[in-house]
Amino acid sequence: MQAPAITPRRAVWTLGVTQLIGYGCTSYLPATLAKAQASSLGVSTAFVFGAYSGGLLISALLGPAAGRAVDRHGARRPLALGSLVLTLALIGMAAAQNGVQLALAWLVLGAGMALALYDIAFAGLVGWFGQDARRSITGVTLIAGFASTIAWPLSAWMEGAYGWRATALFWAATNLLIALPLHWTLPRPTQPASAAHAAPEDVDTPEPGAALKMALLATALAVMAGVGSVMAAHLPPLLIGLGASATAAIAAGMLVGPAQVAARLGEFFLVRRIHPLVSARVAVSMFPAGAVLLLVLGPLAAAPFAALYGAGNGLFTIVRGTLPLVLFGSRNYGRRLGMLSVPSRLIGAVAPLIFALGMDRSPQMSLWVLIIACLGVLGCLLTLRKPAA
Repeated sequence: MQAPAITPRRAVWTLGVTQLIGYGCTSYLPATLAKAQASSLGVSTAFVFGAYSGGLLISALLGPAAGRAVDRHGARRPLALGSLVLTLALIGMAAAQNGVQLALAWLVLGAGMALALYDIAFAGLVGWFGQDARRSITGVTLIAGFASTIAWPLSAWMEGAYGWRATALFWAATNLLIALPLHWTLPRPTQPASAAHAAPEDVDTPEPGAALKMALLATALAVMAGVGSVMAAHLPPLLIGLGASATAAIAAGMLVGPAQVAARLGEFFLVRRIHPLVSARVAVSMFPAGAVLLLVLGPLAAAPFAALYGAGNGLFTIVRGTLPLVLFGSRNYGRRLGMLSVPSRLIGAVAPLIFALGMDRSPQMSLWVLIIACLGVLGCLLTLRKPAA
């Protein structure tokens, strides 16, 4: 077997840094820029979140094709192209003079998300390392978990000091000058990405219950993607709506990143001992636990809620990459992950807008909806069973 053209350590550091940048300039941008953009261009905040949701919809539509491209040609070109598209989208955002131009920029940003974020990075790692990619996937998410800790306060500070246009240009520069060159250092494929490590048992053959497993997994991933999308866009406003001060809300939001990293560190060191299904069930349970505390104790529980959400989200991000790998194998992993990503991104696209509308009526009731949804996901995961050794 041909040795991989990249070491796990270099892959983890390269993709960890680029994913941190990628999420910092996409998922964590609306919460800090939406209000300023709306005020500057004479549109509503809901319009800006609607444009962001449109970008997520574009990302969903492009996901399967991007996954197939990684299976066939490797992750280098899609990731590099994604960084370039994000750069152009952010420049367009900074130059927008009206709502239509701003919406177009958010849509282009969605295309960049389909190419530059976790699904493509995970598929690249599986292409290089096969079934051994689980530890590398955890390592990448460990570094990228600092995106919220860095991006939220940095974007908020830059918007206050220099304006939202300068903030968009800053993130464009990080993609062009850091992420794009790093992606070009990744190896060119010498054979189909998923073929190098495909084991005989990875061949796509029908198996009893495979469709049900896919449906349960797709449902779980989609609902949790919606929760993550909502929290990325609305965590500080949600806490403020439940009685916390703006300073306390931002401070609580800054705990999400460290909590993600702490949970991922635990996963990293226990990766060979804990099955991804167990990690998934623990991860999903954390959000309802924190949300109930927040509803019962009010602003006093803002920090524990953010920490529990961050830890659960940190673990579940790893599960997105590792659970399909252990349930279905590495062959055609990119295509399968792309298919699983469609409902996730569709839910992720509409969830922030729907939650924003719900928040206007009742933050408490909106939070209860998320709690019930997470309990439904837990039911899906309890139905899934570990595959035979």
